[in-house]
Amino acid sequence: MDKYRHSMLLLEMLEAALRNAERWESAPPSNTALASAEPFAVDTLSCSQWLQWIFIPRMTQLIALKQPLPQHFELSPYVEEAMKHDSGVNIILGVTRELDNLFKAQ
Repeated sequence: MDKYRHSMLLLEMLEAALRNAERWESAPPSNTALASAEPFAVDTLSCSQWLQWIFIPRMTQLIALKQPLPQHFELSPYVEEAMKHDSGVNIILGVTRELDNLFKAQ
């Protein structure tokens, strides 16, 4: 499986994990919150919001346009720290670790 297809599969798995953990939202945050310049939008979004509203859409766009994918990428340390008290975090982390491994292999 090529990296684009593998990445898309993992993004779908990440969405499913967020939904199963009841961290998927039906309404987006405000445009101001989404426009944060901070890494992971830590000043305006929760980790799950950042994954849903910023990370997954941006990665999906890169894949759809066959743009270069991130290299030397590690998402899991942030997810692990930001969601350490959330239920369902282990399933979410399982997917983010697979993403990390995929992008380390480039």
